Amino acid sequence: MRYTLSDNTWDNKEFEALNEVIASGFFSMGEKVKAFELDFAKKFNSKYAVMSNSGSSANLLAIAALVYSKKLNAGDEVLVPAVSWSTTYFPLSQHNLKLKFIDIDAKTLNIDVTQVEAAITPNTKAIFAVNLLGNPNDFDTLNNICKKHNLILLEDNCESMGAFYKGKAAGTIGEMGTYSTFYSHHLCTMEGGMTVTDNEELYHYMLSIRAHGWTRNLPKDSKIYKKKEDAFYESFNFIMPGYNLRPIEMEGALGIEQLKKLDGIIDQRRENAKYFKSQINGLEGYRFQQETEDSSWFGFAIILEGKNKGKRSQLVKLLDQNNIDARPVVAGNFVRNKAVEYLDYSVHNSLENADYIHDEAFFVGNHSKDNKEHVDRLISCLKSFSNA
Repeated sequence: MRYTLSDNTWDNKEFEALNEVIASGFFSMGEKVKAFELDFAKKFNSKYAVMSNSGSSANLLAIAALVYSKKLNAGDEVLVPAVSWSTTYFPLSQHNLKLKFIDIDAKTLNIDVTQVEAAITPNTKAIFAVNLLGNPNDFDTLNNICKKHNLILLEDNCESMGAFYKGKAAGTIGEMGTYSTFYSHHLCTMEGGMTVTDNEELYHYMLSIRAHGWTRNLPKDSKIYKKKEDAFYESFNFIMPGYNLRPIEMEGALGIEQLKKLDGIIDQRRENAKYFKSQINGLEGYRFQQETEDSSWFGFAIILEGKNKGKRSQLVKLLDQNNIDARPVVAGNFVRNKAVEYLDYSVHNSLENADYIHDEAFFVGNHSKDNKEHVDRLISCLKSFSNA
């Protein structure tokens, strides 16, 4: 049996939800999406939540809202960690913002908070923190820096739904936070994303940007536009350059059911992580990602060291032969990806730790069910590889 990156958390409830949408004959964004947004905001103690068609779109919505509201302006600099998914970075560039890459912490794999303050210039206006593979950042330090330098703190929490930092849900600590409900993530709505904020103005910007930049989805008392009483006029009235990032009703219906399971999913993932750590701890030639606070354990990152250094390709081949899926730690050092040529960016100091992760690390999946048997097979492979 293959040790996959993710497992299926659907049961009859999800299929019933899909069938209900099919029977209704209404498939585009509607009441199911709205209900999921309300449930999601309540679950994470956020005032507003806007669903989109992916976590990548959730990031795009957040950045576009900040730019159109003029909280960020073209040419402003945003600090980002060197290791993340591509669509942490692309929306910044697409809205003419400058990226400054900062190295990651070798243990947590999140942005190295000890380097952040030295990277700030007069042009720096925001920090886009990424909670990598379920692990929240050191938000006490980041919040203090942001307050001191009047910076906006954003969270890409697409891999870390259910994580907490000192009792507060990851994704709700910054001005805006994003989540993904893609198939392989903590909750699965096929495709999907969510952007949360407590700022009503930013919420209204997102409602417009998500649907072409039109006014139709804005409330009558909108903070950004005074709607006319003429519904016909407002049906096709555009006030900003928007996108079509709308989810469909099936995804909203799935989200309602999936969210009910989240606590159990996170509890199981943490139990799996305890077992994984107990088995790999002390195993020669390997180390694993260290928690900052309460990780939701998207997966298990493994970093090669000592006599295993330089042998990742051989180990990944062995894992595949034993039906164990492995992937790079997100995109590795993103500055080493060709796509960076299209971005306006700079690098603060060196990216030594990001380079090491790029060359010497990988991750395997964590599941929402007990996966001790899979972990046992993984550990057996790691032991045999070290002893070869």
